[in-house]
Amino acid sequence: MAPPTVPLSKMTAELAAKHKLSKKACSALFGDFIDLTIKNLKKGNKVRITGLGIMQVRNRPARMGRNPATGEPIKIKASRRVAFRVAKNVKEQI
Repeated sequence: MAPPTVPLSKMTAELAAKHKLSKKACSALFGDFIDLTIKNLKKGNKVRITGLGIMQVRNRPARMGRNPATGEPIKIKASRRVAFRVAKNVKEQI
């Protein structure tokens, strides 16, 4: 059985209660944080969240693969993906 997924709404509700903010204000703050993170990743910048890790966009070159159903070779086109490197203290705590 997979561990439960904690939605962002639950995390923002907990933070709002802890810091005496409204849930709406806390959700808006997180929404803006996410938008700003995406904006910087699109520009090609690395985003360092101190205590959590670093996010950056990496390019994946085109490559050959195989169709698992037929075994026939297929070309997989180049793509971009977001990579996340966990901070050392997070690794140690988990």
